[in-house]
Amino acid sequence: MKMNYETERLSLKILPDTAAEQTLQFYLDNKEVFEQYEADRSQNFYTIEHQKTLLHCEYNLAVKQAAVRFWVFEKDCPERIVGTVSLQDIRRGFYQTCSLGYKFDQRIWRRGYAKESIAQCVWIAFEEMKLHRIEALTLPENIPSRKLLDALGFAWEGTKRQSVKLHGSWRDHEVYALLAEEAKLY
Repeated sequence: MKMNYETERLSLKILPDTAAEQTLQFYLDNKEVFEQYEADRSQNFYTIEHQKTLLHCEYNLAVKQAAVRFWVFEKDCPERIVGTVSLQDIRRGFYQTCSLGYKFDQRIWRRGYAKESIAQCVWIAFEEMKLHRIEALTLPENIPSRKLLDALGFAWEGTKRQSVKLHGSWRDHEVYALLAEEAKLY
C-alpha cells in the first residue's frame, strides 16, 4: 500500500503530523455538520497539538495496516483538505474485513468527490490489501450517505440497534457491506 493515490480529480494522502494545521482547519470549517453525526468531542480535539497526536497515531496505524485514513485534496487546490476516507478496524486472519468511514467538506458536496474517493479506497482494500469485506454504518436519517453507499454497490444488511451513543442517546445505525467479488473496481 502506498501513502498517496490519485484519482481523476483528487489526491488521497496519509498525512504526517506536520499537517495538523490543515486537518484542524478542515474540522473547524465543518464542525457544526460533523458533530451531528459523531460522538461528542472534547474542546481539546480542536487544537493543533491534538491534531498532531492524531496524525502521528494514524500514520503509525497505516504503516501497520491496522487502520488507514486518507485525507482528500482537489488536484487543483492541493493545500486545502476537502474530505477524509478511512478503512478502520482492519481485521485479518479468517475475517479479512474492515469498516469504512468518510466525511467531506460541506462546501464541495454533490460534486461526486465522496464517490470518487471511496471507490479508490474500495480498490485499495480489495486489490492491494486483499480484504474480503468492507462494512459501512450510517444513521437511518442520513439519506445522502445511504444513497452514496447504494451507488457504490454496498448492500443494506439491516439495522444495528442502539449501537452508538451520540449526544447522550443510544442510536441505531444502518449496516451496509460490500464483498470483494461484488465490487465494481473503477
